[in-house]
Amino acid sequence: MKAAASGKPGRIVVKLGTGVLTSGAGAIDTVRIAGVCTQLAAIRALGGEVIVVSSGAVGLGMGRLGLAKRPPSTAQKQACAAVGQSLLMQVWQSGFAPHGLTVAQVLLTHDDLRVRSRYLGVQETLRRIIAYGAVPIINENDTVSAAEIHAMLKFGDNDTLSAMVASLVQADHLIILSTAPGLIDFKGTGRIVPVVERITAEIEAMAGGTTSETAVGGMASKITAARLAVKSGCGVFIASGAEPDIIPRLLAGGGPGTFFVPSGLPLDARKRWLAYFQRPTGTLHVDAAAVPILRGHGRSLLAVGVTGASGAFEAGDVVDIAGPDGTVIARGKAAFASTEIPAIAGMKADGVRALYPTRKHIEIVHRDDMALL
Repeated sequence: MKAAASGKPGRIVVKLGTGVLTSGAGAIDTVRIAGVCTQLAAIRALGGEVIVVSSGAVGLGMGRLGLAKRPPSTAQKQACAAVGQSLLMQVWQSGFAPHGLTVAQVLLTHDDLRVRSRYLGVQETLRRIIAYGAVPIINENDTVSAAEIHAMLKFGDNDTLSAMVASLVQADHLIILSTAPGLIDFKGTGRIVPVVERITAEIEAMAGGTTSETAVGGMASKITAARLAVKSGCGVFIASGAEPDIIPRLLAGGGPGTFFVPSGLPLDARKRWLAYFQRPTGTLHVDAAAVPILRGHGRSLLAVGVTGASGAFEAGDVVDIAGPDGTVIARGKAAFASTEIPAIAGMKADGVRALYPTRKHIEIVHRDDMALL
């Protein structure tokens, strides 16, 4: 995908929560959705690129099936999603139709972004959809994502999905619209925090969960999503979807909400994929001396700095790299299996080479296959 030219709105990912799309008990708020479509159509008319990440399939299915509370079992949630997904796409097509825009449904599971070949395939598909002039409407494939819909973490909330999509397409901005007006400093002023330059423990403490029967995120998941997106060089807005013309107001710097400043040094595409699109299968533990070498110098992880491994992984699997206190400092592709680590942990390079003379590389994790967190 090409970056937008200077002066244009750029590439924008807009995520809408179930609370924005519905007006209670699963009823679709068609007036609000029509307003959002008008705002996004205006961005398109100015030369911007728009991708929508839309919650609501489970909630709309609940409404059509007459369920007041989110069902407890995975199968029940998946049934609601199956009913609601077609309704969700009808809503979006109806909203964009007056502007002459066609929508394209894109349903993703975590594996679609975890497996490198599929990750690149999704990236190319989105590029083609936008090139055809359609608007991608992305949602998690809740009807088959059993692990995610059950656990409701990682990809299980669309806040995280929207951040992953923003990273995937190298978006300029991610706008998360919800029932919350932004990040509120409940322990301090009680007002919306307008700008967050860095996500600290204090910022995280301001976040809370959700009590909605149809939503699963809450502010905590939005902070997690913002952390991912800003490290990809994407600015993040959190604002209320009930505010009129909120999207152009945010982009003009005048809308109520919270803006998370993007990192000045975004990770390159491959390292973003390693850092944020993977579920590590194990952990490499390193000694105190190795931590500053990895963090400060960008070196490869050598066996001499490794103290052990936990979990079961094969060579080529993605693993966490943790310091002596258990803090995960990096993530990368292991060149050795977990069963091989005990024999070489703490060993110098010559010793590893003597044990594995046919190996092309003797680094436990090469720096090109490592992303610092």
